[in-house]
Amino acid sequence: MEAAGEARSAGPARGEPDAEGPGGRRCPSAEETSLEVRWVQGFSTKIGFVNNHTVCYPCGNYILFVDIETKKKRVLECQTGQVGAFAVNGNSKVVAFSDRKLNPFIYIYTFPELNKLTELKGNVQLDYTLLAFSFTGPYLASYSSIPEFVLSVWNWKENILLCSESQPGVTATSLSFNPMNWQQLCFVNESSLTIWDIERNNEDHYLKRNPVKLPNEEGSLSPHEDLFSPDSRTENPYYGPVMPISAIAGLVGDEAETFMPRDVFKPSVHPTAHCWTATSDIYVGCEEGCVLAINAETLNVSFLQQSPVSEETRNILDLLSYLYREVQKKKDGKLKDLEKRVVLSMAFCKDGLYTAGSEGIVFCYHIKGLQYEMTVCVDISQPISSLIFSPDYTILLIVTQQGTIYTYKPAHSGEAVKLLDACSSCFLSADFLTPGNKYCVSVAISGEVQIWLLEDGTCLSQLSLGVEENITGSFTATAMACCPSSNSVAVGTRRGEIYFIDVTEVETPRVVHRIFLSKFPVLSLHYDQSGQFLITRATEGHIFILDARPSKLFQVLGYIVLADEVLGLSVVSDFKHDLVEVVALLKVAEVQRARLEIFCLPSALTTDNDKYVDEQGMLKASAIKVEQYDLDYPLSSAVKLKDDVVYGYCTCAPFICKYHLSEQNMLKDPSVFLSEKRTPSKQFGPGFLCLSPNSRWLASAAEDGVLFIYHTFTMDVLAQKHCHSYQGGGIRSMVFSLDGQFMLVNGVNDGALVCLKWKRIKKIEVKEAAFHWRSLLAILNKSTFNENAVLKSMAEWQFDPESTSESLPEGKFEEASESSNIELTEEDSSFTGLNSAITSEMTWIDQKMKKVIREETQKFANQKKELKMGIKKLRKNIQKMMHENEQVPDIEKLEQQEFNLDIEEQERVQAEAEQEVARLRKEIDMENLANCYLQDVIKRECWDSMCVKGRAVKCFHIACEVKNYPLKERSEEELETLEKVLQLKKIEAVDLKVRKEIVEIEPETVLPKEEEDMEEEEVVADDSASYCLVGSMSSQYGGDTSILYHQLDLHTREQKVNQIILLQDIIYKVKTAFNKEFDVVAQQKEHEIARVKERNLRIREILAQLDLQEEVWEPALTDDEIPERALTVQDSEIKAEKYLTPQERAKAEMLAKLEMERRLAALDNERLRALNDMMGGVLEVKKEDILKIDIPPPPFISKPESVWNEEEKKIFREYEKKVEELNEEREKHRRALEAELKKLQASIQETTQSFDETMCKLFERKVNSEMVIYQEELKIVNILYSLLLDEELDTREAGLHHLLRKKRKEKVKSTKTIQCTNRKIDAYTDTYENAIAEDKILESDFRKDFADVPAYLLDRLFKLYRRRPRTQKMKVLLDTASPYGDHSGEDYKEALTLLMKAMDELDKPEHMPNGLDPSLWDRFCLARRKKMESEQLVKWKALTLAEMQAFLQRRMDDDEKMKSEIGNIFQELTWLREEKMKLQLNLTVQFLLKQGQVELESTELPDFTDAILINKSVIEELNCTIMAEGEKKIASMVECKDFSKGIFQLEWEHKKMKMQIEDLKQKARDILTLRISKDHQLFLTVPNYDSRITHQVSMMEQTLSVMDKLHKKNVKNCQKIIKELEKCISLKEQANYKLSLELQEMLVSVSERKHIFEAADTQLVSEKIAQQRYREILRQKRLRDDIKEQEVQLKVLQAEAERLRSRICPTL
Repeated sequence: MEAAGEARSAGPARGEPDAEGPGGRRCPSAEETSLEVRWVQGFSTKIGFVNNHTVCYPCGNYILFVDIETKKKRVLECQTGQVGAFAVNGNSKVVAFSDRKLNPFIYIYTFPELNKLTELKGNVQLDYTLLAFSFTGPYLASYSSIPEFVLSVWNWKENILLCSESQPGVTATSLSFNPMNWQQLCFVNESSLTIWDIERNNEDHYLKRNPVKLPNEEGSLSPHEDLFSPDSRTENPYYGPVMPISAIAGLVGDEAETFMPRDVFKPSVHPTAHCWTATSDIYVGCEEGCVLAINAETLNVSFLQQSPVSEETRNILDLLSYLYREVQKKKDGKLKDLEKRVVLSMAFCKDGLYTAGSEGIVFCYHIKGLQYEMTVCVDISQPISSLIFSPDYTILLIVTQQGTIYTYKPAHSGEAVKLLDACSSCFLSADFLTPGNKYCVSVAISGEVQIWLLEDGTCLSQLSLGVEENITGSFTATAMACCPSSNSVAVGTRRGEIYFIDVTEVETPRVVHRIFLSKFPVLSLHYDQSGQFLITRATEGHIFILDARPSKLFQVLGYIVLADEVLGLSVVSDFKHDLVEVVALLKVAEVQRARLEIFCLPSALTTDNDKYVDEQGMLKASAIKVEQYDLDYPLSSAVKLKDDVVYGYCTCAPFICKYHLSEQNMLKDPSVFLSEKRTPSKQFGPGFLCLSPNSRWLASAAEDGVLFIYHTFTMDVLAQKHCHSYQGGGIRSMVFSLDGQFMLVNGVNDGALVCLKWKRIKKIEVKEAAFHWRSLLAILNKSTFNENAVLKSMAEWQFDPESTSESLPEGKFEEASESSNIELTEEDSSFTGLNSAITSEMTWIDQKMKKVIREETQKFANQKKELKMGIKKLRKNIQKMMHENEQVPDIEKLEQQEFNLDIEEQERVQAEAEQEVARLRKEIDMENLANCYLQDVIKRECWDSMCVKGRAVKCFHIACEVKNYPLKERSEEELETLEKVLQLKKIEAVDLKVRKEIVEIEPETVLPKEEEDMEEEEVVADDSASYCLVGSMSSQYGGDTSILYHQLDLHTREQKVNQIILLQDIIYKVKTAFNKEFDVVAQQKEHEIARVKERNLRIREILAQLDLQEEVWEPALTDDEIPERALTVQDSEIKAEKYLTPQERAKAEMLAKLEMERRLAALDNERLRALNDMMGGVLEVKKEDILKIDIPPPPFISKPESVWNEEEKKIFREYEKKVEELNEEREKHRRALEAELKKLQASIQETTQSFDETMCKLFERKVNSEMVIYQEELKIVNILYSLLLDEELDTREAGLHHLLRKKRKEKVKSTKTIQCTNRKIDAYTDTYENAIAEDKILESDFRKDFADVPAYLLDRLFKLYRRRPRTQKMKVLLDTASPYGDHSGEDYKEALTLLMKAMDELDKPEHMPNGLDPSLWDRFCLARRKKMESEQLVKWKALTLAEMQAFLQRRMDDDEKMKSEIGNIFQELTWLREEKMKLQLNLTVQFLLKQGQVELESTELPDFTDAILINKSVIEELNCTIMAEGEKKIASMVECKDFSKGIFQLEWEHKKMKMQIEDLKQKARDILTLRISKDHQLFLTVPNYDSRITHQVSMMEQTLSVMDKLHKKNVKNCQKIIKELEKCISLKEQANYKLSLELQEMLVSVSERKHIFEAADTQLVSEKIAQQRYREILRQKRLRDDIKEQEVQLKVLQAEAERLRSRICPTL
């Protein structure tokens, strides 16, 4: 083994994988080339001791072994993929792991040989999640993932699966054996803990599950109540029995047994770590901060409490807590309390319990009872994931979550020593430092940069960019590359930065420079082979070109932006033309093709940058000669050779395409190139290609994790290596060293960095790679020394937030900011100046833009000043105009926006306003649409679906309101169900009536008058008690209670369901009846309002005539009385002004204009004008109008009275008389109007009060209807509760039956196990007794075997024969540091081996008695060893027998427990049946009782617990029956007395009746024997028998006519046939005549032959033949008799054999 360690392959034996290439073809160079693993780097939290000074852990496809003392590593490779579950046994020095493939295996390897011991193959389909070795013994526990979730126990030495058990859906977090007893397993998942007992019955093993009931999150150890089978059955005296929660929930089956409601369920604590103690207890740490102690035998759980600490310890803890808080503040600001620490790992030893958590401190708990004292051992200051003791318990391994491993020796109480400083984050990339054969550099995603020695993988130094550079937030590296021209490393980040690291001193790397390119994440970094350019690929098609030389301070030369997404870059250096070609692979989204864009970077770009770059830093397309090529296949990666050959990894198919960028390989489309060659590949998933420095080898990597290396000329597979796996995400990156000897490959998610080296390769390939390496170094050496010197002289870069290190050399930005600011006066508050504040860090692109802006500002400074002055003058003019505008009238004022001279800004603001208006309008429209939809839903559900709408009626003068019952229209299903129930009820009523008529026999002695009296009394009684028995008064309010079942007859479920339907119908009818009355009252109110309105018209006229200003009471219907109003919105309800569009506004104006014209036309009516002119506008003059007219005074009234003449005086007297008469008429008319007014008001008051009285009666009716409805609903509730209780009882019974079936199956299984165990114990007892007998025979035969030995020596030999060696167990226990002691020898073979080793001391010659022959001593030692082996065998068999008997006793105890459980189930089933019967008989009956007080004679109330509720009619019927029987008896006595003299007449009548009876019986027998034909049945059953017969006769006549026609036709046919047959007969007669002639001739020939036979002597021959046949028949008969006799004998022998077999082997 070299210094780097050796790599072993783990997995099933298979052929060399390098022998075949893609597609299964043979590679010509596969035998000459292959790869080997040089070293592997990585980390995993799965770690363990394989011996006292070596730890191991899995990493990707490998297992790494690290020596604690020398820190050297060894590698074990798993060829089948990534390592899955992992376990180590330091005592046995073995390691076990599983692979992650379909149908995985478990491999067992030894250390340090790294030889495979065995492969364990189970029935697991996908993956193993946990493995655990027993402390002693060859036992291994495994747990699989989905879909099996199987816990298995193996004997890995013998490759035997001992037992297994499935737990569907249970995921595990940890698994461990009890070190003191391998037959106990601790199984932990996130929320539970289970102890599995491995019970052994000789060779059979069984797993028994013992779940531990953990305390809840609050920390209380409350007992867990069995909700399925409670200890006691509770019963409510009114509501009945209380069922378990599962029965109430309606659950049946396994779910019912485990169901737990949320209010009862309390989540338990969540275990995080556990360990076993020397007393077989388990200590468990929880997320809640508590530590539990669990007894594995009793399963009792206790809390460990910290004992009161001293003041000194308290001060130390306070100090540690303060320091921890300060560290957390600096890191992430998250504070945690040390006193409420969460234990994440545990380790037990003699000193106590070592614990650690996320605070990074290792504590030691010294436990006494249930209290502990806590001491601080060591502070790591990193979250600790696991604590592991070495097998000798001298070293404690401390593993952190960040990938650091420490060793701590508790006995020395020193500081922890760092063993390994790996990175827990996955490797991002790796590269070789120039010259490429000594060092390599790797970077992790978290920013950890590590430098490795290429020879053996030693970590020389480490640099954390996220910590060293004081970067806030999460640091994420995205790319890394090493510069060929200097010892610098470039690291790209997600923020768009590039860090340059100086590694000239590999032990002390440092960051010397940082460039903030852009805000786009850096995707990849590429150096050209000369180390002149650094090409950076970022997102959104950005490619940046940097000067890679430190002497140029890594200057950014320019950038280019491509149109499509860049998938990858390939850089080709042309040393002849001093050019660098950059090939960019683009993703074309529109078509399934790839696109290449190639541009050239001349060396002059570094010297004359302005020639190739514009002002904004973008490269000019003409200067870099951009070329574009479209390829025929979509590619995920592409590389270019120097001869215009491009290799691409295809994404749509598994092959590698080869393109030659020449016009010959183009398609019909002149812009698309056709692939020249397609090489099939075995890889799958997206992949990438990597070209070696000499362009001879092409590496292909993909998601499957297999690395293929092709020859670029022939595309033959040179080598392949399964260095990563598909489960780990495949390969992330791959790179060749400059000399081509080494390769660095790192995975995506497996965290492994693999260094590969050529194991076998052609010499010519080595020479070509070495020649290219030397020639490249010759080119690079010219600049490497100078650049490294500059790199060393550069100062270490420090992050300074107040300055930007990437500032341009043109100057500061302060001048630009000063020159770019526009001076504003105090009046310029409405304008916004240019914000030129410089951020703390500015990207290179932003700096370029800033520079352009500054130059433009300096260039146009004078023009800006002139514009400023013009703007100021214009501004003053505008302000003056605005001031004048404020002084003018409103009609002349201009709007504010009219003064805005910036038309574009005005248009922009208007456009934004319109967009905002459109957005708001859209939102409002959507909101209105949603509200309309909601309105439609509510209206449809609550209004349209109602056949009777809800409304109210209010009184006129009283605050009283009555509402109707809103009713939905009953569906067809409800009506059909109701009709079925009513029909069923009618059928039952008729059936009950018929049965009563059949069963009941009315007494004949009761007189008809008495019967009538009794019926009348019953009717009166029924009327008085009907409401009481029915339980409601619904019959008085529209309901029909006669269709209901009697309350005492509701026994079956169907009756109860039907009763509910009938009660719901009664409620509906009650509501309907009330609604009818309500509708009448509502119509009455409408009529009353109409009358009041009519009278109010007259009242208003009277008031107008009387000139009175009184308010007229005008009643109206409210919204509650007319609910339809709520569905329509009146215009008066809308307070906001309606918005009208211009079209609507124009239309409204047009309508208003038309309306105005119509009114004007209506006013210009000639007829109306004539009527007004002639008659004042009316055709008839009313009296009121006449009284209003004043009498005109005479014209001379103005003269003095003294100058009047007689005529004028007379006229004046007539005038006064007319005035007086007019006044009297007016007064009379006024009084009449006042009387009419009072009468109208009184009438209105009277009618409205009468309506209010009607409303009060309706209100009472509503209250009574509500009472009736509540009564019926109470009945429904009681019936529903009884149905619900019945369902709960049925559910509980079904659940118990399901549990009973399970218990019976378990009982049958237990019984079979007991029987089988009994047979095994009987058989093993015989073996044990035989072993005892053989042991006794050995001891008794000792003197016989050594009879030739003298007696005095024989006694001494016999003492030595019985002497046994003393084992050194106590000494071992004292010497070892293990808290679990030494359990070696538990196995029979191990114990026997130890005993034989101890016998070597007694077998030495110095223990031989004097005078004994050495040959006899050897024979004696052999005999003693044989005797000890026999004794050991007897002991072992005795232990096995005791174990089998204990197993039998446990099974018998379980069987008895199961019997008691089955008995309890039967008891509960019996109780359930009794409760169901009681529920059917003990009905809940509703009564109506009169309200009031009842006076009792005694104060003691009777006890009605034993009372039975009986219907009154039963008692009354019983009394009637007693009275009828008494009257019968009296009547019979009277008849006996009155008719004793006519006894002979009675006897004669009796005889007569007997004879009549006989006659009737005879007639009945005749009737029974009479055969009734179908005609008789039809005559009896068919109602219109005569018409039926007539119809049948007509049909038969028609049939006869048809048959007659057919008969005639058949006769004609038969006559034709007869004629033909007669012809045939004549022909046959002629033929017969000819045959008779031939027969005569033949008879003559027969007679002649007979005479000839008789003449010959043939009788003797026939007799011989007959005798021979007779003998054969006899022989066959004898053979049949022999066969029958042999069959009888065979049956007898078989019976005897069975009897003997049953005697010899009864168990068979």
